[in-house]
Amino acid sequence: MPVAIRLKEVTKRFGSITAVNRISLDIEPGELFFLLGPSGCGKTTLLRSIAGFYTPEEGSIHIGDRDVTHLAPDERDTGMVFQSYALWPHMTVAQNVAFGLELRKCTRAEIQQRVAEALAMVQMADRAAAKPNELSGGQQQRVALARALVIRPQCILLDEPLSNLDAKLRHDMRAEIRRICKHAGLTAIYVTHDQKEALAIADRMAILDRGVIQQCGSPQEIYRKPTSRFVANFIGETNFIEGRIRSASNGTAIVETAVGAIASTALPAEPLAQNQAVTLSLRPEVIHVGTEPKDPTNVLRGQLRDTLYLGEIAQHHIALPTANGSPLALKAFELNPKLIGHECEAKEVQLWFRPANAVLLAS
Repeated sequence: MPVAIRLKEVTKRFGSITAVNRISLDIEPGELFFLLGPSGCGKTTLLRSIAGFYTPEEGSIHIGDRDVTHLAPDERDTGMVFQSYALWPHMTVAQNVAFGLELRKCTRAEIQQRVAEALAMVQMADRAAAKPNELSGGQQQRVALARALVIRPQCILLDEPLSNLDAKLRHDMRAEIRRICKHAGLTAIYVTHDQKEALAIADRMAILDRGVIQQCGSPQEIYRKPTSRFVANFIGETNFIEGRIRSASNGTAIVETAVGAIASTALPAEPLAQNQAVTLSLRPEVIHVGTEPKDPTNVLRGQLRDTLYLGEIAQHHIALPTANGSPLALKAFELNPKLIGHECEAKEVQLWFRPANAVLLAS
């Protein structure tokens, strides 16, 4: 049965450095939960504290009904998948997977049965007799997963498990890891710096910076409704436009900016005051370029300065005129692009976006 994981005020220090600062987090049974953030944000330290490799100076960690804060790693009933796979080179695939069961003094018959089940789950049953050096990177990662699953842990912890794979294999393994975790009914905590990886397979995620959770939510919530400039800038690409509140009522704010008034209905939870400094976040894909506006509210004109054609999309770089004479650079994506080729550059274009897609962040 999958278990809940509860962290309460967990703090971990290394000398004068506070790597994890009073983090509280509830992870639901069977949830695939991601820890995401830039290098040095504390995500791996937090994962290793849950695994038992680090003991926090403050706070508590519960896995299911047990307080495991001061238990050794092998007493926590967790499976760990490392970035480096950590397979024994002199052992076969089956021997690597069986290693944890042998340490637990399981019978030979039980070991054979559980190893076969684990290898079948990761679709590696036909390579049981192979050595790690005979496997591709993706196959080695499957073996590492099988080794973690074979002990039937209450939860599985994954530390950047796809970072050593090429782009195609990473893409293929994303869905495979989610399938395996859901099929096994495991609670999983997954550390990565890869935003696409997290957005593709997470149930929920937490964005960390300097040892503190900046925002926690589903991939859709984090991407479409960031609560801070840091989160908006970290997840995906975005444009920032600074401004001040002219008015805010009935769920709509009008923001005075250097490129004119912009309406937003994607408002923060806290109340807004007139003349308050704010930042608007506009994802490049929400900006419509060169098409007739379906919403007349936010319509701007600018100079198309550059276009990168990438097949399915084009990246347009547009300069918007401002009141102070210094153009504002804006990036817009066009799916199945029509504005392509150098002949489109340095021409005036019209662009528009819906108020619901102009996310207002309190500065």
